[in-house]
Amino acid sequence: MLICLLDQRSGFAIAASTQEKIKVGFVFFLSGPGAAYGTHARDGAKLIVESLNEGKVPTPYDKVGFNGVQIEPVWVDEAGGAQKQLAEYRRLVEREQVEMVIGYNSSADCNAIAPVAEELAVLTNFFHCGNPQLFEEIVTKPEYSVRTAPQGTMDNVGAARYVLDRMPDVKAVAGINQNYSWGQDNWAEFKAAMIALKPGIVFKNEQFPNLGAGEYGAEISALLSAPVDVVYSSFWGGDADAFALQAKVRGLPQKSKIVMTIGTGTVDSLGENAIIGSFLGARGPHGYLAKSSPLSDWFLREYQATYRRFPPVGAYVAAQAILGIKAAYEKAAAASAKPGKQKNENVVAALRGLVFETASGYPITMALANGHQAIQDIAYGTFAGWDKEKNAAIFRDIKVYPAACVNPPEGVRAVDWIKSGFKGAKC
Repeated sequence: MLICLLDQRSGFAIAASTQEKIKVGFVFFLSGPGAAYGTHARDGAKLIVESLNEGKVPTPYDKVGFNGVQIEPVWVDEAGGAQKQLAEYRRLVEREQVEMVIGYNSSADCNAIAPVAEELAVLTNFFHCGNPQLFEEIVTKPEYSVRTAPQGTMDNVGAARYVLDRMPDVKAVAGINQNYSWGQDNWAEFKAAMIALKPGIVFKNEQFPNLGAGEYGAEISALLSAPVDVVYSSFWGGDADAFALQAKVRGLPQKSKIVMTIGTGTVDSLGENAIIGSFLGARGPHGYLAKSSPLSDWFLREYQATYRRFPPVGAYVAAQAILGIKAAYEKAAAASAKPGKQKNENVVAALRGLVFETASGYPITMALANGHQAIQDIAYGTFAGWDKEKNAAIFRDIKVYPAACVNPPEGVRAVDWIKSGFKGAKC
């Protein structure tokens, strides 16, 4: 519906839409083991969408919605596997008629969806899956697929550097990772990074339980039977929580230092029952590792006021995904001098090479895969306990590694870059 308004200064009639909205599909794990992560992402996305629609987000995101147009969210549960998600994706596009999709945590789901996103020509932001293969093998010349989160390489190079910064005499490392592309890729990259940084290090006890297993008694027994200096894990969601709790009960942290690339999520879920002394990352400098800025301070304050808790990592990454698209959307609008809705092709073009501010206080740069893949600084810290008075986690020895130190350069496969000794890295 269009209504005509009279511009009092010029006397000309101008058209304004009273119903124009941008329909966006949001796909997060809302049930099953992944819900320990996905529900936080949904909460963060809901807060950002509502705040953008009300024009309440601080600069540079203070313009309503996307370029003045309200955002209409459609929520979908990612649980159920890749085949179900393929059907859900087509339903979102063909029946719900969404104009873009933001979501997908599982690397397997991202791998399945990306070729379909290209086929259907729908802007799809894979907000948090981190497998390098997405743009190295699955969609090598993306046009509509983007990822505003860095790939997992950053986590693994950062973890290796942090381990050696904190434990320079480490000699033996074991790993427990989920038995699919995410777990396998992360372990391979972490091993390669440790070897590049400290040749001669020994690896043993490579455990690969199934995604969503939930019970890790046999794996923990194997790790206890042959203690090492460090046990590395890229577990996420309910699997990470279950492993951390079971490992603590069995005494594994007394024998080996626990390193978890998405470990701040266990603190979100377990609180004071998380593993004290563990080295933890957050798929970026998020959560307890974020830094103060007007935007990050606003996000922290609003999330706590809305949900009565500290924002978990999933909330930060979902917020980052929406803000990245908003920044690109309005850059495209400025270039076209066109109000309201923009073509997806123009939004993707605006995203290439874009640097945008995030709710964690650290900017994102769309630098890889011809500007479809983000890079960012990474932070790691040591969980030192729980402040009961403040009802908050205590992190110490936080160290931030620059994006150019922990991400491969454009056009270089991640594992090849690591094995080259991080050629071109700027640390």
